[in-house]
This record gives sequence, structure tokens and C-alpha cells, in this order.
Amino acid sequence: MKPEYFYTETKKEKAILVGVHPKGDTTNRLKEYLDELEALTSTAGAITKARLTQSLEYPNPRTFIGEGKLKDLVELVAFHEADVVIFDDELSPSQIRNIEKEFTEIKIIDRSMLILDIFSKNARTAQARTQVELAQNQYLLPRLTKMWTHLSKQKGGIGMKGPGETEIETDRRVIRTNITKLQERLGLIEKQNKVQRQNRYDKKRVALVGYTNVGKSTIMNLLSHADILVENKLFATLDSTVRKVVFEDPRHEGVHIPLLLSDTVGFIRKLPTLLIESFKSTLAEVIEADVLLHVIDISNPEFENQMELVKQTLFDIGAKDKPTLLVFNKVDEYLLHNPDTELTEIEKSWISKEHAPVVFISATKKTNIPELKRKIIELL
Repeated sequence: MKPEYFYTETKKEKAILVGVHPKGDTTNRLKEYLDELEALTSTAGAITKARLTQSLEYPNPRTFIGEGKLKDLVELVAFHEADVVIFDDELSPSQIRNIEKEFTEIKIIDRSMLILDIFSKNARTAQARTQVELAQNQYLLPRLTKMWTHLSKQKGGIGMKGPGETEIETDRRVIRTNITKLQERLGLIEKQNKVQRQNRYDKKRVALVGYTNVGKSTIMNLLSHADILVENKLFATLDSTVRKVVFEDPRHEGVHIPLLLSDTVGFIRKLPTLLIESFKSTLAEVIEADVLLHVIDISNPEFENQMELVKQTLFDIGAKDKPTLLVFNKVDEYLLHNPDTELTEIEKSWISKEHAPVVFISATKKTNIPELKRKIIELL
């Protein structure tokens, strides 16, 4: 009798991406934004089949994009037999309802819902799972559209993970009750974590911060000899990881400095406000750190915009005045495309501009790591 084989791999969903940019905004920036949205879509498990863009002074309050573009979108979805349309901005409940009227079986997802879905898949600890579920419930409360009322017919995919699958599908009252319970649970977890952090007050603390996917986890592994997941995916890790590290003081032979090094969730453009609120307890590692290592991917053409976004997020959580070391990572890739660049000149320029110490490294090539350690100790 021949053995039976069962294939359980799910078919990847096909996605159409939609972006609106203000008139006068550069085409390169829009491409960069949609490249990031495509990376998020890939992380969520879908394949991007096409992009639709429109230049508008303001998004259409009714359907986000103009009526003509909406017709183009309908044709694009039909041509590619797409399963999901993903907008690169947050849609209002009425916009979602109006866009859905143009489609039958297609899911309409906005950027916030996509990021929440990725967070839901990547949450590992009880704290991260509670934080994500709370943000999902708060986000879904005003957005109970047809995609949530027909879940019995759905087979999963983007936007179908988490609380939407259970008893809260259309019941606002139950969602509100759930939000209260999750907030209480998160409060208890935070109390426990606060006690743990208080027990660590005798050691200096250093926190890695930065845009998502800039190499923070690789640096964490290098400095702490830890074995933290490193993937070329956005939000591969959500929970802050804390490791005890001992550095030798280069100024005094035989003197060792113990410290606690923490890696935190990466920041990103248009990160849903609900997630920032939910993850404030995780970001306590940043707020309570003695020194921040702001990791920057210098090989990324948009690295200056990413730096500004990280600084704004630090301001939002009350950590903007922390002593900070700017760690420009992936310098090997940068020099590959800019062979005539003098790093010493760039270093002077950034020190003058940011009034902060600077170091250029390559975490993957282990370039200039002793200098990174030396500057961390000096800052401490």
C-alpha cells in the first residue's frame, strides 16, 4: 500500500499596494515608502503583485484615493486575482467600508492593521502577546467591517490573526470587556517587570535603539555573545532582551566593567500610536537606561529620515535627553558604493551636527568593535 502524503504549506496571498503622496513629494521617497510596505507585506507572508500610487493634496475623505484611481484598483485586483489590498496609511472606519463596497471577497488592509498582524505573529512572551492583543482590540473596536463579520468563511491570511478569530468578531461590548481585562493583565506584568528592573539598579544599563532592521540584534550578539534571532525581516524580534556584559576598561589594565545590555523593538515610520502606547512598558528599558546606542544603517539612502524618526519616538516616550552614542552600522556596504569617502571627515561632520559621540562599524564583518566598546565605556 502506497503511503499518503499531505502538503500543509499554505498558498501565499497576492497583494496590491496603494500609496498616496502629497503633491511635490519626490518620487524616490514614495518608492522608498512602498519598498518598506512591500517588506512588511513579505514579513506578513504575502506576495506583492502590483503597486498603485496617486499624488493628492489630501487623501479623499471618502475612499482615500480618487474615484478614478479606485476604478483602476478594481481592475488591477481582477487582473492579478489579488486576495488583499494594502494601503500605506491608516484608513478611517468609513473609508474601509466605502472601499469594501467596490469588492466582494477582497480584504482591505491598512498599514496599521498589517503591522499589528506582524506583531501578533512575532509576539513570544506573555507581555508581548498581551500588548499586541490589547492594541488589536483597541484598533478593531471602531472598525468592525464585513471582513470581521464573515470570518467563518475565511481561511486565514493577513489581518486574520489574533482576537478577530474568537468570540469578539462583531460584539463591541465583548471587545470593551476584553480591553479592560488585557489592560489589567498588562498592569500586573509591568509590576513584576518593574521589580526585576529595580533589582538590577546596581549595574549600569545600555539600551540599543534604532529603526527596524538596522542590525541591533547582530550588535547585541557580538557584544554579549548571546544567541538572539537575526533575520532580514522587519520586526523579527519584539521583546526586549537583556544580557549581562563585562567590558575590559581600556584605560585601566585589569579593570572590568559589568553592565546590562538590552535590545528593544525597532522603530518604524507610521508605527501605530496604539502600539507605542501598548509597548511603553517594553520600552521602559530605554527610558531607564544610562546610555543609548542609536544604531543607524548608513548604507540605507533614507538613513537620515530614519534617524529623525527614532529621535522623535525617543522624544515621545520621554528618553530624548539620554547620553547617546551614534553607531553607524553597515559601513562596509556604504564604502562599497562610496569608495572615495573619508570616514574621519564624516565623523567630524556628524559629531558637530548632533553634538554626540560617533562610531562607524560593520557588525557582520566585526569591523571597529573594540572602538565601539571603548566609546561605550567612555560614555558610561
